Amino acid sequence: MKAKILVTGGLGFIGSHTVVALLEQDYDVVIIDNLSNSSIEVLGGITKITGRTPEFENFDLRNKEQVIEFFDKYPEINGVIHFAASKAVGESVENPLLYYENNLSTLIHLLKQLSKKQDANFIFSSSCTVYGQADTLPISEDAPVKKAMSPYGNTKQIGEEIIEDTCKVHPNLKAISLRYFNPVGAHPSAEIGELPIGTPQNLIPFLTQTAIGKREQLSVFGDDYPTSDGTCIRDYIHVMDLAQAHIIALERLMQNKAENNYNVFNLGTGKGNSVLEVIKTFENSTGVDLPYKIVGRREGDITAAYADTGKANSVLNWKAKYTLDDALKSAWKWENKVKEKETQE
Repeated sequence: MKAKILVTGGLGFIGSHTVVALLEQDYDVVIIDNLSNSSIEVLGGITKITGRTPEFENFDLRNKEQVIEFFDKYPEINGVIHFAASKAVGESVENPLLYYENNLSTLIHLLKQLSKKQDANFIFSSSCTVYGQADTLPISEDAPVKKAMSPYGNTKQIGEEIIEDTCKVHPNLKAISLRYFNPVGAHPSAEIGELPIGTPQNLIPFLTQTAIGKREQLSVFGDDYPTSDGTCIRDYIHVMDLAQAHIIALERLMQNKAENNYNVFNLGTGKGNSVLEVIKTFENSTGVDLPYKIVGRREGDITAAYADTGKANSVLNWKAKYTLDDALKSAWKWENKVKEKETQE
């Protein structure tokens, strides 16, 4: 058995797929999740896929004392992948204090404990939102970090600054911030996938829920952007590619391959697709007609963002393998599995 890794938010969308990848590569895993935007059923899906059940601790990382108690209980942990955070742009505009409290206090509590260790390795779930509307596309890691267009984006910017400042004074702490673009798709087994609680805030789960009949129609926020079809452009990366990148980044730190103790990498496909292109790709891939309507722009949205993946390709030796078509097919398979479960209950 390899090292024991803590995955915060490990029952969430990206976290659960990363837990599966870790278990399949013989890591020991412990999950912290407060189930605020996830389900305990995901733990069963992880077990079905891997034949192993990770240890699970159900508490809120905003509780400083519980974080301290956790690290007292698991002193052997020296690798942490931190996903636990609120993540919806629109919601963050409406409820900024929730985002600042949840996304920053949890990070600080974790780093305080890790900084006490002789050797600690930290992977931060960051976002391309730190770039705002970039001046040039594709976006490289050298692009300026602009004033955030949403409180969510601001928590990622501030989070990165907190980590970098902490690493400067704690050489025992090594960290990588992974700025990923738009994660989509599901595990090929359809045992785990994206399962938002309530109304989905992201395009793909809203799209698949509309296609299966849970939602009346999909809203496309604006068709007057300066793009080929007037709709926003994003870089959609399959969650399976993303999960593997987290492990590669963590191993780089654990094997002391990093040239310094803090770094950032973009994770994307390097290709942008408009919202209407995503809809057409879904319809072509599945044969399902998708009802949608054009509505007004959504506050906090930018026109276009897609990654320059050169740094991750060369330094991490990682490259996205899956296509948008692959991702949408897997998301549709997952949505059908969810409906099947709901019908049986």
